[in-house]
Amino acid sequence: MIKLFTDSDLDGAACALIAELAFDKEAAITHCTYRNLDSRVEAFLEQNDSDPVFITDLSVSKHVEEMLEERYKNGSHVQMIDHHATAMHFNDYEWGLVDPGAEKKTCAATLFYEFLIKRDKLERIEGLEQFLELVRKYDTWEWEEENEVDAKRLNDLFSIMGRETFKSEMLRRLTREPDTFSFNESEEMILDLEERKIERYIHLKNRQLVQTFIDDYCVGIVHAESYHSELGNELNKRNPHLDFITIINTGSKRIGFRTIHDEADVSEFASRFGGGGHPKAAGCELNEQTFSTFVGGTFSLKPMRSDADRNRLNQRNSESGSFYENHAGTIIYIRPSHNNEWSVMCKGELEDIVFHRFEDAERHVKRNYHAWLRSDKHVIEDLINVLPLTKEQLIERYDDFIKAMLHQKEDAST
Repeated sequence: MIKLFTDSDLDGAACALIAELAFDKEAAITHCTYRNLDSRVEAFLEQNDSDPVFITDLSVSKHVEEMLEERYKNGSHVQMIDHHATAMHFNDYEWGLVDPGAEKKTCAATLFYEFLIKRDKLERIEGLEQFLELVRKYDTWEWEEENEVDAKRLNDLFSIMGRETFKSEMLRRLTREPDTFSFNESEEMILDLEERKIERYIHLKNRQLVQTFIDDYCVGIVHAESYHSELGNELNKRNPHLDFITIINTGSKRIGFRTIHDEADVSEFASRFGGGGHPKAAGCELNEQTFSTFVGGTFSLKPMRSDADRNRLNQRNSESGSFYENHAGTIIYIRPSHNNEWSVMCKGELEDIVFHRFEDAERHVKRNYHAWLRSDKHVIEDLINVLPLTKEQLIERYDDFIKAMLHQKEDAST
């Protein structure tokens, strides 16, 4: 038998599919997570000292690493194949192959496929290569950069069908139609319905998102059991002032980290808690330490509110400035100046910092004050309390009044 230990996600399922195409019924496959990989590999090694072993898309601990090296030295086949930068040290072994990709990002399935072809265990299959390219683009997040919707839809189909049904269907299709890969009409309809369901789920979870600083990162935290990749990606887009999104799944005792920012390496952050992954998608276990940090330490926080999205007066990047507020009732004002700079005023006090872009000033306000863009209704209500004007008069000449007040404050400060 050929023993394969692989991840439980789409990339891991693709590795299993490749093994079945290459070794047919000789392939014995075990899907794992970082949490149970070591125990399962160790149990197998203790019971079996001869069958070839492959480990793909996951890396073992130091203890099991030493067991694999001893097995290899004793003449048994061992091969570990991965693409995570956190596993590069396995290249020190003859049985290790870790390649994140220099010019083109890789995934474990594409590396496994090329490995088997070079050793004449598998012939090239055009349909399989099209399938694997979608897997690679999804796993490395290139699909988002290139708007490769089919890559995302492939993962959606994987989630809908479940791992075993998905593998069986893809194996049947690639065996019968090896020259091309595409979704059939029924799958397209199912995926359209699924996209609407995901949109509703994302909207709900965005309203439950809380914000805090952990170490040197400003982090958004949400509890969710489904659609982690889609959720992480969209919540990052809706809240770009956050360095990354943390998704907690209490049921599976896992925490996922997702970012869209190049300056935030979530694989490095996850390693602080014993996890790992990609620079933009990583994870770790939910244990006593991480529960205290991400759940207990944030339980009392109120969810963030979204910016008012129907304003006609108090708008972002406005020549008359922009008003923000937070749960404490604090009003923060992003004030424009004559030389295209922006400053922040809170409780009547001007902060000693100048921003050259509105976006930078807004990022500062949202990160440090947990604030959101105020609605026109609340801004007008406050102005009515301090100005001898009607609501209609204020709305009609809003920009003029705000600019006049702004100039008065500037004159008073000089």
